[in-house]
Amino acid sequence: MAMARTKRLPSRPVILLLQLAVLVGFFLLWHVLTETKILSPFFFGTPVAVLARTWADFASGVIWYHLGITLLETALAFAIGTVAGIAFGFWFARAPLISVVFDPYIKAVNALPRVVLAPIFALWLGLGIWSKVALGVTLVFFIVFFNVYQGVKEVSPVVLANARMLGANSGHLFRHVYLPSALSWVFSSLHTAVGFAMVGAVVGEYLGSAAGLGYRIHQAEGVFDTVGVFSGMLVLTIFVVVIDAVVTVIEKRLLHWRPQEAATTNAQG
Repeated sequence: MAMARTKRLPSRPVILLLQLAVLVGFFLLWHVLTETKILSPFFFGTPVAVLARTWADFASGVIWYHLGITLLETALAFAIGTVAGIAFGFWFARAPLISVVFDPYIKAVNALPRVVLAPIFALWLGLGIWSKVALGVTLVFFIVFFNVYQGVKEVSPVVLANARMLGANSGHLFRHVYLPSALSWVFSSLHTAVGFAMVGAVVGEYLGSAAGLGYRIHQAEGVFDTVGVFSGMLVLTIFVVVIDAVVTVIEKRLLHWRPQEAATTNAQG
Protein backbone atom coordinates (compact mmCIF):
# COMPACT_ATOMS: atom_id res chain seq x y z
CA MET A 1 0.00 0.00 0.00
CA ALA A 2 1.11 3.52 -0.68
CA MET A 3 0.05 6.74 0.93
CA ALA A 4 -0.04 9.85 -1.24
CA ARG A 5 -0.12 13.21 0.46
CA THR A 6 -0.56 16.64 -0.99
CA LYS A 7 2.11 19.14 -0.01
CA ARG A 8 1.09 21.65 2.62
CA LEU A 9 1.61 25.30 1.82
CA PRO A 10 3.48 27.42 4.37
CA SER A 11 1.45 29.55 6.77
CA ARG A 12 0.13 32.91 5.62
CA PRO A 13 2.81 34.95 7.47
CA VAL A 14 5.55 32.85 5.84
CA ILE A 15 4.04 33.40 2.38
CA LEU A 16 3.88 37.16 3.01
CA LEU A 17 7.54 37.16 4.09
CA LEU A 18 8.53 35.26 0.94
CA GLN A 19 6.58 37.71 -1.23
CA LEU A 20 8.25 40.63 0.55
CA ALA A 21 11.65 38.98 0.06
CA VAL A 22 11.03 38.77 -3.71
CA LEU A 23 10.12 42.47 -3.79
CA VAL A 24 13.16 43.51 -1.75
CA GLY A 25 15.37 41.27 -3.88
CA PHE A 26 14.07 42.91 -7.06
CA PHE A 27 14.79 46.44 -5.81
CA LEU A 28 18.18 45.36 -4.45
CA LEU A 29 19.16 43.82 -7.79
CA TRP A 30 17.97 46.95 -9.61
CA HIS A 31 20.02 49.12 -7.23
CA VAL A 32 23.18 47.04 -7.69
CA LEU A 33 22.88 46.96 -11.49
CA THR A 34 22.41 50.73 -11.75
CA GLU A 35 25.07 51.59 -9.15
CA THR A 36 27.64 49.44 -10.95
CA LYS A 37 26.55 51.02 -14.28
CA ILE A 38 25.67 47.62 -15.76
CA LEU A 39 22.32 49.29 -16.41
CA SER A 40 22.44 52.97 -17.30
CA PRO A 41 20.65 55.13 -14.68
CA PHE A 42 19.61 57.46 -17.52
CA PHE A 43 17.56 54.70 -19.17
CA PHE A 44 16.53 52.68 -16.09
CA GLY A 45 16.56 55.24 -13.29
CA THR A 46 17.45 54.05 -9.79
CA PRO A 47 15.12 52.52 -7.20
CA VAL A 48 16.08 55.16 -4.64
CA ALA A 49 15.22 57.99 -7.05
CA VAL A 50 11.94 56.33 -8.11
CA LEU A 51 10.84 55.75 -4.50
CA ALA A 52 11.86 59.30 -3.54
CA ARG A 53 9.89 60.78 -6.48
CA THR A 54 6.82 58.68 -5.62
CA TRP A 55 6.97 59.71 -1.97
CA ALA A 56 7.39 63.38 -2.90
CA ASP A 57 4.43 63.25 -5.30
CA PHE A 58 2.16 61.79 -2.63
CA ALA A 59 3.47 64.09 0.09
CA SER A 60 2.96 67.22 -2.02
CA GLY A 61 -0.47 66.05 -3.16
CA VAL A 62 0.30 66.54 -6.85
CA ILE A 63 -0.43 62.90 -7.67
CA TRP A 64 -3.82 62.64 -5.98
CA TYR A 65 -5.82 64.50 -8.62
CA HIS A 66 -4.35 62.47 -11.47
CA LEU A 67 -4.71 59.24 -9.52
CA GLY A 68 -8.34 60.05 -8.76
CA ILE A 69 -9.09 60.56 -12.48
CA THR A 70 -7.48 57.25 -13.42
CA LEU A 71 -9.21 55.34 -10.61
CA LEU A 72 -12.59 56.83 -11.57
CA GLU A 73 -12.11 55.76 -15.20
CA THR A 74 -10.95 52.32 -14.05
CA ALA A 75 -13.93 51.85 -11.71
CA LEU A 76 -16.45 52.89 -14.37
CA ALA A 77 -14.86 50.68 -17.05
CA PHE A 78 -14.68 47.77 -14.62
CA ALA A 79 -18.30 48.13 -13.47
CA ILE A 80 -19.84 48.68 -16.91
CA GLY A 81 -17.74 45.99 -18.60
CA THR A 82 -18.44 43.46 -15.84
CA VAL A 83 -22.21 44.00 -15.79
CA ALA A 84 -22.43 43.88 -19.58
CA GLY A 85 -20.18 40.80 -19.77
CA ILE A 86 -22.25 38.92 -17.17
CA ALA A 87 -25.57 39.86 -18.81
CA PHE A 88 -24.52 38.94 -22.35
CA GLY A 89 -22.64 35.86 -21.17
CA PHE A 90 -25.78 34.46 -19.51
CA TRP A 91 -27.94 35.43 -22.48
CA PHE A 92 -25.70 33.81 -25.10
CA ALA A 93 -25.21 30.67 -23.00
CA ARG A 94 -28.98 30.24 -22.55
CA ALA A 95 -29.85 31.09 -26.19
CA PRO A 96 -28.00 28.65 -28.50
CA LEU A 97 -29.36 30.21 -31.70
CA ILE A 98 -28.17 33.70 -30.71
CA SER A 99 -24.80 32.26 -29.75
CA VAL A 100 -24.32 30.47 -33.07
CA VAL A 101 -25.40 33.47 -35.17
CA PHE A 102 -23.23 36.04 -33.41
CA ASP A 103 -20.23 33.78 -32.70
CA PRO A 104 -18.07 34.93 -35.68
CA TYR A 105 -18.85 38.59 -35.02
CA ILE A 106 -17.97 38.31 -31.31
CA LYS A 107 -14.66 36.66 -32.21
CA ALA A 108 -13.94 39.26 -34.90
CA VAL A 109 -14.54 42.22 -32.57
CA ASN A 110 -12.52 40.54 -29.80
CA ALA A 111 -9.60 40.12 -32.21
CA LEU A 112 -9.40 43.86 -32.91
CA PRO A 113 -6.39 45.57 -31.31
CA ARG A 114 -7.92 47.87 -28.68
CA VAL A 115 -5.31 50.58 -29.26
CA VAL A 116 -6.84 51.10 -32.71
CA LEU A 117 -10.16 51.96 -31.04
CA ALA A 118 -8.70 54.63 -28.75
CA PRO A 119 -8.55 57.42 -31.39
CA ILE A 120 -12.07 56.52 -32.56
CA PHE A 121 -13.45 56.77 -29.02
CA ALA A 122 -11.62 60.08 -28.57
CA LEU A 123 -13.25 61.35 -31.78
CA TRP A 124 -16.72 60.17 -30.72
CA LEU A 125 -16.60 60.98 -27.00
CA GLY A 126 -13.95 63.69 -26.74
CA LEU A 127 -10.83 63.77 -24.59
CA GLY A 128 -12.72 63.53 -21.29
CA ILE A 129 -13.07 60.45 -19.12
CA TRP A 130 -15.70 58.69 -21.23
CA SER A 131 -13.38 57.88 -24.15
CA LYS A 132 -11.05 56.16 -21.64
CA VAL A 133 -13.97 54.37 -19.98
CA ALA A 134 -15.15 53.10 -23.38
CA LEU A 135 -11.69 51.71 -24.14
CA GLY A 136 -11.55 50.00 -20.74
CA VAL A 137 -15.02 48.52 -21.24
CA THR A 138 -13.93 46.86 -24.50
CA LEU A 139 -11.11 45.16 -22.60
CA VAL A 140 -13.14 44.08 -19.58
CA PHE A 141 -16.29 43.00 -21.41
CA PHE A 142 -14.82 40.13 -23.42
CA ILE A 143 -12.85 38.70 -20.49
CA VAL A 144 -15.99 38.51 -18.34
CA PHE A 145 -18.26 37.51 -21.23
CA PHE A 146 -16.28 34.42 -22.24
CA ASN A 147 -15.82 33.26 -18.65
CA VAL A 148 -19.51 33.62 -17.79
CA TYR A 149 -20.51 31.93 -21.04
CA GLN A 150 -18.22 28.99 -20.29
CA GLY A 151 -19.36 28.78 -16.67
CA VAL A 152 -23.04 28.59 -17.60
CA LYS A 153 -22.41 26.09 -20.43
CA GLU A 154 -20.57 23.75 -18.07
CA VAL A 155 -23.51 23.30 -15.70
CA SER A 156 -24.07 19.55 -15.32
CA PRO A 157 -27.14 18.29 -17.22
CA VAL A 158 -27.73 15.83 -14.36
CA VAL A 159 -27.95 18.70 -11.86
CA LEU A 160 -30.38 20.55 -14.12
CA ALA A 161 -32.53 17.45 -14.58
CA ASN A 162 -32.65 16.81 -10.83
CA ALA A 163 -33.53 20.44 -10.12
CA ARG A 164 -36.40 20.31 -12.63
CA MET A 165 -37.65 17.07 -11.12
CA LEU A 166 -37.81 18.84 -7.76
CA GLY A 167 -40.02 21.52 -9.30
CA ALA A 168 -37.44 24.26 -9.95
CA ASN A 169 -38.61 26.94 -12.37
CA SER A 170 -36.42 29.23 -14.49
CA GLY A 171 -35.88 31.67 -11.61
CA HIS A 172 -34.86 28.87 -9.24
CA LEU A 173 -32.48 27.41 -11.83
CA PHE A 174 -30.86 30.79 -12.36
CA ARG A 175 -30.42 31.48 -8.65
CA HIS A 176 -29.47 28.03 -7.37
CA VAL A 177 -27.79 26.34 -10.34
CA TYR A 178 -26.55 28.68 -13.06
CA LEU A 179 -25.42 31.57 -10.84
CA PRO A 180 -23.33 29.46 -8.40
CA SER A 181 -21.79 27.63 -11.34
CA ALA A 182 -20.85 30.88 -13.08
CA LEU A 183 -19.63 32.76 -9.98
CA SER A 184 -16.30 30.95 -9.81
CA TRP A 185 -15.68 31.76 -13.46
CA VAL A 186 -16.82 35.35 -12.95
CA PHE A 187 -14.40 36.04 -10.11
CA SER A 188 -11.62 34.26 -11.97
CA SER A 189 -12.14 36.74 -14.81
CA LEU A 190 -12.46 39.76 -12.50
CA HIS A 191 -8.90 39.39 -11.24
CA THR A 192 -7.71 39.81 -14.83
CA ALA A 193 -10.36 42.41 -15.69
CA VAL A 194 -9.21 44.77 -12.92
CA GLY A 195 -5.80 45.11 -14.53
CA PHE A 196 -7.25 45.50 -18.01
CA ALA A 197 -9.67 48.20 -16.86
CA MET A 198 -6.73 50.24 -15.62
CA VAL A 199 -4.76 49.47 -18.80
CA GLY A 200 -7.63 50.87 -20.87
CA ALA A 201 -7.78 54.02 -18.78
CA VAL A 202 -4.02 54.61 -18.84
CA VAL A 203 -3.63 53.88 -22.57
CA GLY A 204 -6.48 56.28 -23.34
CA GLU A 205 -4.86 58.96 -21.17
CA TYR A 206 -1.50 58.32 -22.80
CA LEU A 207 -2.89 58.82 -26.30
CA GLY A 208 -4.85 61.96 -25.49
CA SER A 209 -5.76 63.54 -22.17
CA ALA A 210 -5.15 66.48 -19.87
CA ALA A 211 -5.09 64.51 -16.60
CA GLY A 212 -4.49 61.05 -15.19
CA LEU A 213 -1.52 58.78 -14.56
CA GLY A 214 -1.20 57.97 -18.25
CA TYR A 215 -0.97 61.69 -18.97
CA ARG A 216 1.78 62.09 -16.36
CA ILE A 217 3.73 59.14 -17.76
CA HIS A 218 3.41 60.56 -21.26
CA GLN A 219 4.66 63.94 -20.02
CA ALA A 220 7.64 62.31 -18.31
CA GLU A 221 8.53 60.37 -21.46
CA GLY A 222 8.38 63.59 -23.50
CA VAL A 223 11.22 65.12 -21.47
CA PHE A 224 13.17 61.84 -21.06
CA ASP A 225 12.33 61.71 -17.35
CA THR A 226 12.89 58.00 -16.77
CA VAL A 227 12.42 58.34 -13.02
CA GLY A 228 9.01 59.93 -13.57
CA VAL A 229 7.98 57.12 -15.94
CA PHE A 230 8.96 54.40 -13.47
CA SER A 231 7.34 56.30 -10.62
CA GLY A 232 4.06 56.40 -12.53
CA MET A 233 4.35 52.68 -13.26
CA LEU A 234 5.01 52.00 -9.59
CA VAL A 235 1.87 53.88 -8.53
CA LEU A 236 -0.19 51.96 -11.10
CA THR A 237 1.18 48.65 -9.86
CA ILE A 238 0.44 49.45 -6.22
CA PHE A 239 -3.17 50.35 -6.88
CA VAL A 240 -3.82 47.38 -9.18
CA VAL A 241 -2.60 45.11 -6.37
CA VAL A 242 -4.84 46.92 -3.86
CA ILE A 243 -7.91 46.66 -6.09
CA ASP A 244 -7.20 42.99 -6.79
CA ALA A 245 -6.97 42.36 -3.04
CA VAL A 246 -10.42 43.95 -2.60
CA VAL A 247 -11.81 41.65 -5.32
CA THR A 248 -10.26 38.67 -3.50
CA VAL A 249 -11.95 39.64 -0.21
CA ILE A 250 -15.33 39.97 -1.96
CA GLU A 251 -14.77 36.64 -3.72
CA LYS A 252 -14.11 34.84 -0.43
CA ARG A 253 -17.25 36.30 1.11
CA LEU A 254 -19.52 35.39 -1.82
CA LEU A 255 -17.98 31.98 -2.50
CA HIS A 256 -17.75 30.80 1.10
CA TRP A 257 -19.89 27.79 0.14
CA ARG A 258 -17.12 26.26 -1.97
CA PRO A 259 -15.51 23.18 -0.40
CA GLN A 260 -11.95 23.77 0.76
CA GLU A 261 -9.19 21.66 -0.67
CA ALA A 262 -8.29 18.84 1.67
CA ALA A 263 -4.91 19.13 3.30
CA THR A 264 -4.11 15.45 2.81
CA THR A 265 -5.37 12.73 0.55
CA ASN A 266 -5.09 9.06 1.37
CA ALA A 267 -4.89 6.48 -1.38
CA GLN A 268 -5.51 2.91 -0.38
CA GLY A 269 -4.60 0.02 -2.61
